[in-house]
This record gives sequence, structure tokens and C-alpha cells, in this order.
Amino acid sequence: MSEIENLLREDLRGQSPYGAPQLDVPVQLNTNENAFAIPDEVAAVVAEFIGRELRGLNRYPDRDAVALRTDLANYLGHGFTADHVWAANGSNEILQQLLQAFGGPGRTVLGFMPSYSMHPLLARGTGTTFVDAGREADYTLSPAYVSEAIARLDPDLVFLVSPNNPTGTAPDADVIDAAYEAARGIVIVDEAYAEFARDPRSTALGRLEGRRRLVVTRTLSKAFAFAGARVGYLAADPELVEKLLLVRLPYHLSSITQAAARGALACAAQLQAEVDELKHQRDRIVKNLRAKGLPVADSDANFVLVGGLRDAAAVWRAILDQGVLIRDVGLPGRLRITAGTEDETTALLDAFDTALEQRPELFDSATELQQEQQP
Repeated sequence: MSEIENLLREDLRGQSPYGAPQLDVPVQLNTNENAFAIPDEVAAVVAEFIGRELRGLNRYPDRDAVALRTDLANYLGHGFTADHVWAANGSNEILQQLLQAFGGPGRTVLGFMPSYSMHPLLARGTGTTFVDAGREADYTLSPAYVSEAIARLDPDLVFLVSPNNPTGTAPDADVIDAAYEAARGIVIVDEAYAEFARDPRSTALGRLEGRRRLVVTRTLSKAFAFAGARVGYLAADPELVEKLLLVRLPYHLSSITQAAARGALACAAQLQAEVDELKHQRDRIVKNLRAKGLPVADSDANFVLVGGLRDAAAVWRAILDQGVLIRDVGLPGRLRITAGTEDETTALLDAFDTALEQRPELFDSATELQQEQQP
């Protein structure tokens, strides 16, 4: 053990940082980014908002980001005001602040893995014990399953992800209700991909009224194609929002970031058109892979989880060899695919066709289809 390793916190020794492989290939469908660049007309509006702040950069930004929070509240609707909303550098910082305020040493947060892999890392970084209750055999959650896990483990915080990453499925509203009723602490519904849901009414935002321990987290990274700007936010009871100010860093959200986000929000309607196209390509992937005999769950996100793979790592490599990068999330027999443009989706489906033809032994479905076609 090195001198520096020896000085590191004991619970961080031997750990690896979060990351996804970034390879220089023509089609990158592995990180759930929005495949479309910011349209020129939207970029012009964002630049105008930023331009208004440039000569004032000698001053600190609004530490409470009131104008941005007001715009976010207006975007969300549901009668929210700025007092119901908090913003930070990506939804990861939002989640970190929640754990700093309501977790910490001696406290636990409950998750249902497989889910967003940053949740246990954020817990570790804040000294919060992460407890995994797993999922049912088909990776879904039922009210009874969630209630039993919470009653048994008695966590201080609960993570629910809707739609879930990496499965793409969204829990029913009664799952969220069951979690809230069973929990004594904070229940966090991570809705990073909410705008891609097949049913927009599936959001937990409408369940916040009267539930003071419920939090819904969102991001501009996905639907708004704003991943590079790093803007996340939450909606919750105003008192809960107020408590987060105890752990936020001074001036944590720069003037430039706040202005850029406000410009993007001003163009929400234009950006939603690209969301619809990504949803179309996502559903195209589902339909085509199912037609090839591969099991794919219906997705409410901008990605899908494909199964039926005898050797997921080998399939990942076979697809990569054709210039398409997708994500091996470590689930046996499954890979995750981000929805891309029409051309990217075509390249992906062609790559699967080639892999199925050249390496059928890697797929459960291909072998089964061959057997069915034999006389």
C-alpha cells in the first residue's frame, strides 16, 4: 500500500471512480446522452442569456439561484414556486446534497439494485451506509416488495428510480406510495429520464403535495441535451429545500451555468421535439430487436436493456467491432443501448444483424430461431 493510499479514508481504499468507456468510434450509444446537438436557434438564445452575465462576472452569482429556480418551477407546473425547487451542478450534486443533509455516518440509504450505479458511490462519499434490497426476478418492484424491504431494513433514506437505469422501466405510482407510507425518512424518486416516459402522467411530481418527506430529482442533461452544462434540480416541500442550504457550497452554481440553463428552459418547446424523435428511435430499437428474437423490456427512458445474450461481453465486442459502442452494465446476458439518431439506430440494428448471422452461438434467441426453422 502506498503512502497516499494509507492516508486515504479506509472505506475508500481500493475503490475505483465512476466512469464509462469512451472510445473513438462512429456511433456512441453507451452513456444515455441526448443524441442531438443543441439546435442553432436554441444555441442563439442560450448565448444571449449568457451574454447578459459576462460583464458582471467580477461579482459572485446569486447563491440561491432564485431566477433559475423560478423558471424551473414554471416548467414543472403543479403550482410549484421557487421555494419548492432547488438546483445544483447536475442531479448527482443534488443527490449528494440530500445525502449530506439527511444521511451521513450512522445513517443508511436503501436502494434497489440493479439501478443507478452512482447511488452507492454517493453514499460512500458522504459516509452514508448503502443497503441494497435487490429486485424481483424480472427486475421490477411491487408495493409489497418495497414495503417489506423498508420495514425490515428501516433506512433513513430510500432511492427509487423512475424510469430505472439500466432497465428503463418505471415503477407504478402505488410503488412510490407504498415506499412513502413504509418509510420514516426521506424518499427520493430519481426521475432523470422522466421526459422520455410513454405516459407523461407517470411522474411523481403530482404526489408531492402533502408528502413532506418525498423528493423528486430531475436533470437538464437528457431531455434538454444539456449534459455538458451540468444542471440538475429537485422538487420538494419548501422546508426540505431550505434545509439543503445548510450543506450547499457558497455560490455553488455559477452565473454562466444559471444563465445557460434559463436560456434552455426558454426553449423547452423546441427541445421537446427532439425528445419525441428519440422516443421514436427507442421504440424502433425495441421493435426490431424483439423481431430478432431478443427479449427487450418496454422502456420509459432514452435507452433500452436487451437480453437473450449467452455472452454479453462477447456481443458487446462484436457490436463494437462494427463501430457501435453500447454499454455492458454487468448484468448477466444483458446490454444497455442508448437511443440515437435515425442513422445511428440503423447502424446499431445492422450491427446486431451481422452479429446474429456471424456469431449465433452468442445469442440464446438465435439458436432457438434456427431450431424452429429446421424442418
